[in-house]
Amino acid sequence: MPGPEASDWFAARTAAAPELLRVRAEEHFLRTPAELDATRLEVAGNRALQAAINAGQDRAAALDLLAADALITLALLAQAEGEPARLGEQARGLRLRAVA
Repeated sequence: MPGPEASDWFAARTAAAPELLRVRAEEHFLRTPAELDATRLEVAGNRALQAAINAGQDRAAALDLLAADALITLALLAQAEGEPARLGEQARGLRLRAVA
């Protein structure tokens, strides 16, 4: 996921997603600094997860939780497209950082 084209990459891979989910995931993505290219999707996913936790039992929590899942999935997709040989390492790292 190259820097300047990150928004285009994100838009192309989320175009078929349900509108509400796409918009919420995009909000988290766009609020994450672009200079974090390698981890931008992961950071956005973690922020969405934190928003879901903060929302508690409110219905908005469900949408943020789905956005977190989508963003982490996209982080793995970006890795698979960019450096497929490191996908396992990326997945392990995501899991370890999530529980740290």
